[in-house]
Parts: sequence; structure tokens; C-alpha cells
Amino acid sequence: MQTSLLVLAALFYAICALLPSQRRGAIAAGTAAGWLLHGAALWGGMVAPDSLRIGFAIMLSATLWISVAAYWLENRNFSLDGLRVLVLPCAAVAAMLPLAFPGSVVPLAGKSVWFSWHIAISILAYSTLTIAAFHAVLMALQESKLHTRPDVAQRGWLAAAIDRLPALLTMEKLLFRLIAFGFGLLTLTVLSGIVFSEKLFGIPFKWDHKIIFTLWSWALFGLLLAGRHWRGWRGKTALSFTLSGFATLLLAYVGSRFVLEVVLHRGLA
Repeated sequence: MQTSLLVLAALFYAICALLPSQRRGAIAAGTAAGWLLHGAALWGGMVAPDSLRIGFAIMLSATLWISVAAYWLENRNFSLDGLRVLVLPCAAVAAMLPLAFPGSVVPLAGKSVWFSWHIAISILAYSTLTIAAFHAVLMALQESKLHTRPDVAQRGWLAAAIDRLPALLTMEKLLFRLIAFGFGLLTLTVLSGIVFSEKLFGIPFKWDHKIIFTLWSWALFGLLLAGRHWRGWRGKTALSFTLSGFATLLLAYVGSRFVLEVVLHRGLA
């Protein structure tokens, strides 16, 4: 059943990514259908009585699942067709990953009730900052297109999608709104992980690659928000900080779990 749901979700995402932008109703309905199927499959695959299944593929799939929801909601207020052609293909691939890399089962017996909340908040933080990274990529393409002569500008489905994006200033406001929200969630993730480490994970707090990369990402996003507030940072500076912070955050869990599970063939550490 889970396999069928994930395959159907991926198909809905892929079809909606390829539909012409004029089919807004069909795109919205198909994306919602794929999202519901994807969510049902994630719930069935992750949650079991007194246990959770966690791994790099499941975390990535859950992150893109929430990112699709953020795109769908944003697209109701702004025309973000460029975001559709970036998010939905990635979501289609991420939806299928747990079939190949199922992850590890983590017993919840003896763990604090805050453990599940810590996982949920961390996924929300990753997802919000993932959609912010997609925004940053679109803004970089949008800005590059502004500096390209119309007679030599590339044409094609992506160029047409970029043409339909809101004004660059509007995109920038959306970007910083997402970053501020994601930074707040990431702060909660970091604090809960540090303060309640022994209760959450059964081990005292220790410095490892996950903590270092997460704190590095947190510092980059915090510095960006401070620079925006006090120095008016924007444009290429904001995009560079956003993409650097996202890449670092990706390494903190997904990258390290990929190495452990796929390269080293080790379970949850």
C-alpha cells in the first residue's frame, strides 16, 4: 500500500510539474492530491506503535512534502509558477526515495515525549529553509535575467516561468519572511537538542558533525537576518547567505545520514 501511494504521489507531482501554467486549477488540484497521498504514505511509513522510522530518505521526503504545502499555499496569493517547476520534480524524486532507503526504526519506549516534538520541529525548520533556498535560486535566475539583453535572453519553459514570477522586491520579502520563520524553528531545534540531549536521545550532549553543521547554519541565517535589519543586506549577499546556510543545514543531517546509511551501511547512530 505504501509503495502504491508513493508512486501515485510522485506521478501527480511529475504531471503537475509538466502541465502548462494556464491549467492553474488542474495544477492546484493535482498537487493537492499528490500531497495527500504523499502524506498518507509518510505517516504509514514513519509512525508505528511506540516507534518511529527515521533515515535520510524519509527526512528528505518529509521535508519536500512540507515544501510542497508551502508552495501550494504561497501560489494562492502570488503567481509562483517558477517555484512549481523546481519544487514538484524534486518532490517526485524525494517521494520515491524511502522505497530504496527505508531508514532505521527508533523505539520510543523510555524516550521523552519531547523526542517526537523535536523531530517534528526539526523537519518543519528544514522544510521552511528548503523552500527559502528554492526562492533564492529563483531570485538568482530572475536577477540574472534582468541583466541579460532581451534579444539574447534564453527562451523555454523555465524562462517563461521566471517571467511570470512576482517582482523581485516581492520575492525578496517572501524570502526573508520564510527565513525568519525557519530561523525561529531552527532555534527551537538547536535549543531542544542541546538542553534536553540526554532525555531526547539517551546520551549526554556531545560535539559532533551534526551539532557543528547545525550551529554553523543557524549562525549564517542569524547573521543574515541581523545584517538585513541593521545594514539592509539584500540582493546577492542575501542569496549567498541563504544558499550557504541551506547547504550547511543539509550536511548536518541528510548528508551525514546518507553517508552512514548508503556508503557505510550503518543504521541510526
